[in-house]
Amino acid sequence: MTLGPDGSERAKAVIFAVMPPGAEESREERDRMAEIGELIGSAEMDVVGQVVQHKHKPDPRAYLGPGKLQDLRAAVTESAATCAVCEDDLSPAQVAAVLDALDVDVLDRTELILSVFSRHARSLEGRLQVDLAQLQYELTRVRGQGHVMSRLGAGTDMRGPGEQKLEVDRRVIRQRIQALRGRIERMARTRRTQRARRVRADLPLIALAGYTNAGKSTLLNALTAADVSVADRLFETLDPTTRSFRYRDRDYLVTDTVGFIRKLPHLLVDAFASTLEETRMADL
Repeated sequence: MTLGPDGSERAKAVIFAVMPPGAEESREERDRMAEIGELIGSAEMDVVGQVVQHKHKPDPRAYLGPGKLQDLRAAVTESAATCAVCEDDLSPAQVAAVLDALDVDVLDRTELILSVFSRHARSLEGRLQVDLAQLQYELTRVRGQGHVMSRLGAGTDMRGPGEQKLEVDRRVIRQRIQALRGRIERMARTRRTQRARRVRADLPLIALAGYTNAGKSTLLNALTAADVSVADRLFETLDPTTRSFRYRDRDYLVTDTVGFIRKLPHLLVDAFASTLEETRMADL
């Protein structure tokens, strides 16, 4: 039994994925499964099994075909898993179909990454950026006219309570998104002002950019004697940290940035745009 940092038993997850035909044991498949496994570890869960179906594209209804869906159910039961994690993004209908088959929690790729981000965001701006990404994801998941929403009639002014609630939910989420964007933009303006001061001081800016968990924060600490948190897990660092160091009688500024990953969700790129801007504006 593996325990989490709070002493509780860690959740157990089974991975399921659809890969191209002929990809069995290919390097791409190994890399993709290893990466999703590392993400699961960063979310404080243990991988206890995996189910892979090789076909050209996922099933539009349930992501996996009926046979592989039964295999996934068996893998979850045999391993006593508490969660099934998809290597891809799922549509709301696919999530519902897998939930009906498994009766355990189901996470898709974006939701898993959001979970990791929410655990590792430490600064106020980082937490706001994660909140923004989560709300944007939630907005895409608000469903209407499904089995959880009732609709009493059709036509002009014949909206039922389910549709009215759907509109209210969407409006509330959009208002929260707008408010968060405003707060993040004000923080971004402050960062741009600080960057302008550095430019006037003629200090070259070096940005450490690359894959998550590649050693960017370790390099920053080695160069500048900083104390940025380092750990062998994905997205340990979300907040940009800038420190100075001197080399051959010249001062430089080094900025650690949020890492990249295969198929990084667009909503995370959008939410962290002001942070990623540090990479674009760097001299090196």
